[in-house]
Amino acid sequence: MRKTVTDKSIGIILIIGAALCFALMNLFVNMAGDLPTMQKVFFRNLIAAIVVFFLLLRSKEKFRIHDKSCLLWLFLRSLIGFIGVVLNFYAIDRLNISDASILNKLSPFFAILFSVFLLRERPTAVEIAFVCITFGGAMFVVKPSFSMEAIPAVAGFFGGACAGFAYTCVRILGGKGERSNMTVFFFSAFSTVASLPFMIAFYKPMSPWQLICLLLAGLSATGGQFFITAAYRKAPAKEIAVFDYSQVLFAALFGFLFLDQLPDLWSVIGYIIIIGTAIAKWFYHLKRSERTDNASVSDRAVSPDAPSDPPRTEESPEETQTAPPDSSAETTEERCQSEERNGDCNGK
Repeated sequence: MRKTVTDKSIGIILIIGAALCFALMNLFVNMAGDLPTMQKVFFRNLIAAIVVFFLLLRSKEKFRIHDKSCLLWLFLRSLIGFIGVVLNFYAIDRLNISDASILNKLSPFFAILFSVFLLRERPTAVEIAFVCITFGGAMFVVKPSFSMEAIPAVAGFFGGACAGFAYTCVRILGGKGERSNMTVFFFSAFSTVASLPFMIAFYKPMSPWQLICLLLAGLSATGGQFFITAAYRKAPAKEIAVFDYSQVLFAALFGFLFLDQLPDLWSVIGYIIIIGTAIAKWFYHLKRSERTDNASVSDRAVSPDAPSDPPRTEESPEETQTAPPDSSAETTEERCQSEERNGDCNGK
């Protein structure tokens, strides 16, 4: 019991560390200044591709893709994820970084919608209500209008949608047995190659400070990826995923300290609605999972002759595998756990 509590505490610390890293990524992208978005995207993904390349090189399976059926989903995850990163970086350059962060954190709610079409999952009425409330909160941040000023916020909103689609693809790849490092490498390499022609065409000379900022953005994003992977190895997503929203608080703090940014009242209301809904969803699925576990224990107690299941720990692989399509309690956990395999929670 003590080990379980310790692991959960370590997992929370690690996921907050990941949130800090991704907030730093947003800060460094913004501090890089007036550079083309594709130039920033290139350097962000180049660093991640290099790091994961050497990790795969040292692995037993090297660069082998698990199955041919994974190729389509690797491509879709990379293409839509790349578009999401471009939209997210465009928003970061033109919005308060806390606004850009909260819009990207819509991705788990978009994943609920995409799982209906891609995984044939049936969300519960409560989950649908959570999605509607969250999107309502997002409108306070986006502040939709017919002026050009709304474009960056709309870009951030659709960047979150792209990230949600990418996370759903990652869940499918995880169910097919594809390695997380291979998924991350395919995405990072694809994004690096896809952004290269645009970077060359619109290249803007950089000062040493701008180059340092872009390299730090890439290192921060890569560090965030490793932190979040380690976090989900220590504790299930259902217990710790909500702490990832601390990224918004870090982003608001960095924006205030380094960029003289303060979110307006409407944005703050949006933050409260979105983060509040995420916390409510977290409690809902914790309670739902507890009821399911208690029912299983009761069933085994009533049927002593039935074969017993092997003991499960919080680190059991069963916690991290794709659930059957009709198991809404488990599938929501995996929407969060897709962030672990993906490592790009910010369109990341």
